[in-house]
Amino acid sequence: MMNGKNRLQQAQDDVEEVKGIMLENIHKADERTEKMGDLEERAEDLLSKAVVFEKRTEKVKQQKRWENKKMKVVFIGIGVVAALIVLGLIIYAIVNSTGAQ
Repeated sequence: MMNGKNRLQQAQDDVEEVKGIMLENIHKADERTEKMGDLEERAEDLLSKAVVFEKRTEKVKQQKRWENKKMKVVFIGIGVVAALIVLGLIIYAIVNSTGAQ
C-alpha cells in the first residue's frame, strides 16, 4: 500500500508541476498579447504621423518651388534692367562721341 501512495503522491506532484508550468505559459502568452497590442497602437500612431508628415513635406516642397520661381523672375528682371542700363550707356556714349565731332 505504501508503494501505491508514493506513486499517487508522485503523480499529484507531477500534475502540480505541469499545472504550474501551464499557468506560467498562459501568463507569458497574456503578456505577449498585451505587448503586441501596444506595438500595434504604436504602429498605427506612427502611420498617422507619417501621413501628416508627408502632407507637410508636399506643402513645403510646393512653397519652395514657388519661392525659387519668384527668385528667378527677380533675377531675370534685374538682369534685363542692368542690360538696358548698359545698352543705354553705350547708346549715349555713341551719340555723344559722334555729336562731339
